[in-house]
Amino acid sequence: MPTPDRVALLLLAGGRSRRFGDADKLSVDLNGVPLGLHAANALSALPFAARIAVVGGTALRFPGFETVHNDAPEAGMSRSLALGVAAARAADPQAVLVMLADMPFVSADHVRRVLAAGDGATALVASSAGDTAMPPALFGADYFDALETQSGDKGARHLLRTAHIVTTAPGELADIDTPEDLARFTGA
Repeated sequence: MPTPDRVALLLLAGGRSRRFGDADKLSVDLNGVPLGLHAANALSALPFAARIAVVGGTALRFPGFETVHNDAPEAGMSRSLALGVAAARAADPQAVLVMLADMPFVSADHVRRVLAAGDGATALVASSAGDTAMPPALFGADYFDALETQSGDKGARHLLRTAHIVTTAPGELADIDTPEDLARFTGA
């Protein structure tokens, strides 16, 4: 099991957020906090080897994170992953934990369970609330080269097909992609 101090946290916030419209999705208010900071704040007590936020068009800043700019968000999630892994290598981690900034309800307890299910350099662990493997996901160092050479907007989805799955309640893995999604969680 990799401990947080041997894991680099990659917070992916480098997409275009087309489905959200013209607003800066990650900066919109969700219960008094910008949407994109919920995931970062939930993991603030875990002592990761590095904290890297891969950002694109958002004006939101991620305190305590090294910021890596995704200059080609149209290249898809794979570009953000590649940039994040490349930056994480400087910390020489055993693994990277991939989180999405638009998943505001993921808890530190769930992340601890994902980490506990890992196995060092060979770790491949994903989250699920049913039958779909998704982030938060843990990738051991043996997967770094593969993560840096992916393309498209599917990210590492094909790798997660063989991942060990850690289940949690559906609401914890909810993501906010549209204004309607946001309204469901704010009552607006």
